[in-house]
Amino acid sequence: MDAQRAEVRALEAEISALQRACRELPAPWEGTARDRKSFQETYQSDTKKCESSKFLKCQLGHLKSELSFLSTLTGFNIRNYAKQTEDLTTTEMTEKGIEKVLQRHRLSGNCHMVTFQLEFQILEIQAKENLSSVITELNIIMEPTEYLELSEFVSRAEEKRDLFMFFRSLHFFVEWYKCRKRTFKHFKEKYPDTVHLPEGSCSSYMEIRSARRPGFELVIVWRIQIDEEGKVSPKLDLLTKVPQRALELDKNRVLETAPQSFRTLLQVLGIEAALESLIKLLCAEND
Repeated sequence: MDAQRAEVRALEAEISALQRACRELPAPWEGTARDRKSFQETYQSDTKKCESSKFLKCQLGHLKSELSFLSTLTGFNIRNYAKQTEDLTTTEMTEKGIEKVLQRHRLSGNCHMVTFQLEFQILEIQAKENLSSVITELNIIMEPTEYLELSEFVSRAEEKRDLFMFFRSLHFFVEWYKCRKRTFKHFKEKYPDTVHLPEGSCSSYMEIRSARRPGFELVIVWRIQIDEEGKVSPKLDLLTKVPQRALELDKNRVLETAPQSFRTLLQVLGIEAALESLIKLLCAEND
């Protein structure tokens, strides 16, 4: 009898435990609501991430387009760039509301045929609402080094620590270099028997020879000058190569004054027209 009562009590305890477990289970609609809310939160999060990704891709495409436009416009192409920042702010500066940061920049690129590497430091000082920046160091490496004008200019730019002057002057130097190359090529193709380029298509001077008068030659030397302020300008000079006998017969000193007369001709006609007139003069003599 006692054994039966014990078994009944055990069954009752088991039933009570099962009833408590059933009461603690959530209602079916409550679980569905939680699942739906969790799904909506996940979906909204994924949607925001997708929209953010699309926005960043759009911005990246826009920046690449602007960079390509600037490269085409200026001729500069930046291939590598690195930046390091060092906080130089001391405790005393912080108490006075002053921030001091040193930026180290390194980049490499090219402007058409000229390759360069730059390393420079910028010191920024933020004092309340005032911000000042100054370039404290500038190192420039140029390739190729065959352009004497650029070598001298780079030394001045480094001494002045003037980045703006460097980029501006290099751009205009390259433009005049291409103009010289294009002009000489034009006359060489137009007058192949009269015009000669001893240094090839990139020659810095052009020879005009007379077929009827051996030994008589005009040499046009075209330099590209960069002044102390970084202004770029062409400088053309006329040199004459004539036999000694011709100099002795030149009573009117035409050959002696030819360089000055050529500079006057440049001011009146411009570069291409002045060169054309000299070439046609010798061509007419040849005919």
